[in-house]
Amino acid sequence: MSNYHKSVLLEESVDALNIKEDGVYVDVTFGGGGHSKEILSRLGENGRLFAFDQDADALQNTIQDDRFVLIGENFRYIKRFLRFHGVQKVDGVLADLGVSSYQFDEATRGFSTRFDGELDMRMNQSSGLSAKVVINEYEEERLADVLYLYGELRNARAIAKQIVNSRSEKSIDTSFGLKEVLKRFLPKAKEHKILAQIYQAIRIEVNEELEVLKEFLMQMPELLNEEGRLSVISYHSLEDRLVKRFIRTGKFQGEPEKDFYGNTNEPMKKVGKLIVPTQDEIKINNRARSAKLRIATLK
Repeated sequence: MSNYHKSVLLEESVDALNIKEDGVYVDVTFGGGGHSKEILSRLGENGRLFAFDQDADALQNTIQDDRFVLIGENFRYIKRFLRFHGVQKVDGVLADLGVSSYQFDEATRGFSTRFDGELDMRMNQSSGLSAKVVINEYEEERLADVLYLYGELRNARAIAKQIVNSRSEKSIDTSFGLKEVLKRFLPKAKEHKILAQIYQAIRIEVNEELEVLKEFLMQMPELLNEEGRLSVISYHSLEDRLVKRFIRTGKFQGEPEKDFYGNTNEPMKKVGKLIVPTQDEIKINNRARSAKLRIATLK
């Protein structure tokens, strides 16, 4: 599928893995296979790469290579499925979070504010919860919470109320239908930004993105070999905050507990500084503009 775009921070995120020729690596967000191909190009004949993607469309991009296995599952189950393949420990894990360019550009998937598609937004198309269900069936208070917590919208309550009032007359089924319902909240100068926040909130809810990320990160200390590396690209502050905090403290809230001597027991430590794309990369690939790469290893 040629409309899977160039991977963001491709060289930097793969460099971060510090690849050993005979190592075992995991790309948990396979998509169009850009990162996986780069990892394979650096592995020797005894190296191995496992990749995860729950999106059936992405599975059509599989790579014909004896060193490669593509697992059609959500990466929240990383340890379980690697164990199924006889793998207990790995030398590096790469995660490029969020929605692929292909998913944004495929109108029927309902991820983009640019097209009038069905309100879907499921990364796993066999999942029961779609954007249409969230918009048409969630109670007002729950909908407001989703918009506030995941979209960081200050007027989440008013937006939720408007959605609930409108859907009582007619079901809201498409992107443009939702835009029409919310037009009084979308001043021309800010329309794109506010819609992006609303879509982000619904998408995170539909795909349980923050829960998935937490479950994934919690498995890293046990899964990585001693000098193994974790390389994570995030695209919004909610994801980045979780990654940063986990690397720093091993927790998602609160501070790490201290022992009698005042020592803490964080499982991981950061490697190098935060990496962001160059202006040149952003010019070529607009999706890169909000990307942040964090790298960690075991303490």
